[in-house]
Amino acid sequence: MKTRALAFLAFLPLAAGCASQKVIDDYEAEIGALREERTALKAENTGLRGQLDQTQMALSNASSELDQAHTQEATMPTLPQLGGGLEVGMRGSDLVITVPSSISFSSGKATLAKQGEAPLREVAQLLLNEHPNAQYWIEGYTDTDQIKKSGFKSNRDLSMQRAMSVHRFLVEKCGVPDEACVVAGHGEYDPVADNTTKAGKARNRRVEIVVHE
Repeated sequence: MKTRALAFLAFLPLAAGCASQKVIDDYEAEIGALREERTALKAENTGLRGQLDQTQMALSNASSELDQAHTQEATMPTLPQLGGGLEVGMRGSDLVITVPSSISFSSGKATLAKQGEAPLREVAQLLLNEHPNAQYWIEGYTDTDQIKKSGFKSNRDLSMQRAMSVHRFLVEKCGVPDEACVVAGHGEYDPVADNTTKAGKARNRRVEIVVHE
């Protein structure tokens, strides 16, 4: 009996030592897991900060583009409203008034049609009232159909004669100063539409009045 008691007493420190070591091992494992979790959280935090920086940069760029668009919209000139089939647009900073041949010239002709006079008087009024110090480039264009029976040497010749007819009317009938005008004929070159369709050809047969300030 006494021998058994002594053996039990000898076992107690050994068991206590094993229990303490297990606690230590569990504690160290927990610490290792926490360290790994902290490292993962740091990496995640770094990634989120990078995403935040990118988002803020994108928002800043979008805000700048929006401000620029508003500025351009505010400074964009209001286009005048002209009737009679005239088209008004901008080419860079220059105002461009397009006179389609359908309202100004008969097919293959360079004599200004009666129906084209009223629209051109409206153009002259705009030039004299709104752009009195500008230079007016009066430029003729045609489609790609080649001259056959009209008597003109080429499409360039026809476009030049049509531009001259518009020029003469603006100067002689409307009081536009001759010295402010430049006249040119481009023929079939520099089209604004496809010359393989009727609608495209009709758009290309035109006289443009470009206002250079």
